[in-house]
Amino acid sequence: MIMKRRLFCKILLVVVAVFSLLALSGVLFAQGRSEDAFERVIEIQEKNSHRLMAIEGVEGTGTGLGQSGRPAIKVFTAEPGVAGIPQELDGVPVQTVVTGKFYALKKPPWAGGPGGGEEEEPTDPTDRFPRPVPIGVSTGNEGECSAGTIGCRVTDGADVYALSNNHVFALEDTASIPSLVLQPGRFDVVPQCVIDPLDSIGTLFDYEPIAFDGSPNTIDAAIALSDESWLDKATPSDGYGTPKSTIATAYVNQRVQKYGRTTRLTKGQVWATNVEMDVIYSSGTAHFVDQIMVVDMSGGFILSGDSGSLLVSDGRGKSKGQPVGLLFAGDEAGIFGLANRIDLVLDRFNVTIDGK
Repeated sequence: MIMKRRLFCKILLVVVAVFSLLALSGVLFAQGRSEDAFERVIEIQEKNSHRLMAIEGVEGTGTGLGQSGRPAIKVFTAEPGVAGIPQELDGVPVQTVVTGKFYALKKPPWAGGPGGGEEEEPTDPTDRFPRPVPIGVSTGNEGECSAGTIGCRVTDGADVYALSNNHVFALEDTASIPSLVLQPGRFDVVPQCVIDPLDSIGTLFDYEPIAFDGSPNTIDAAIALSDESWLDKATPSDGYGTPKSTIATAYVNQRVQKYGRTTRLTKGQVWATNVEMDVIYSSGTAHFVDQIMVVDMSGGFILSGDSGSLLVSDGRGKSKGQPVGLLFAGDEAGIFGLANRIDLVLDRFNVTIDGK
């Protein structure tokens, strides 16, 4: 009897193991098919994006999930009722999404009064912080009365740098190297717009130029040479903390978060990848490709002054806090945010995230 029980238990374990392997194989097969489906949609999107963006009122395209939950081409429009957009392309559904126009979201000189905080909040990212300053707070170049956000601290193995957008640190290619990079940005000092050399946290070191001639851009980024005594690597205490040093690739429906100068800690999800979009700057309109779009339907995910915020993964587990993008633009309502792929940003400057 004991031998029969042992034999039965062994058979049962084998059966369970076989079914587990089959289930795992099924999951991997489904994931593979899903990735293949997205790759096909991306290919069709890229083939048709130029023609779609030539339609008046179309601001951009991307790849995401359609209403059926299957991969689809998304077409982003400035307003409802844009005519001439097909319902499908090469058998792939096309979904029209009204986003409005997209703008680089630095706090400009013509914006309302200084500061973006509320008194009841524990931290005001527009304040001047004791050195070393946290990431996710107000910053800017000495050459303009404006303010954006310190994305994170990066390193090349020898020095540390503050990472933000070109239009925050390099003023859309117009700032000189090595001009002062300040915390807070001049827009947030009192009296407003005064330059105080003691507010310096470093100097502009390098930036990727922004093309305004219609040629494609992939990043809006710049770095400022800093020091560990001037710049910390964690957000204020009401933020997500220290980002991971290991980066991740953004995917549709991924839960993400950011901490920025204006809206502090906000959360959303990746709405589309491989986004192609026209973005409005003070110097003109720039065409971006291979971007990440984030959505928070409640609004206020990213507003003026949040440019430069680091986009990191949300949720639970080891992947939480992994950088996926560098935010630089959004719609006027703050529902949609646009981010550069973080791998492209880091590769450009040959640096890594100085995190945990």
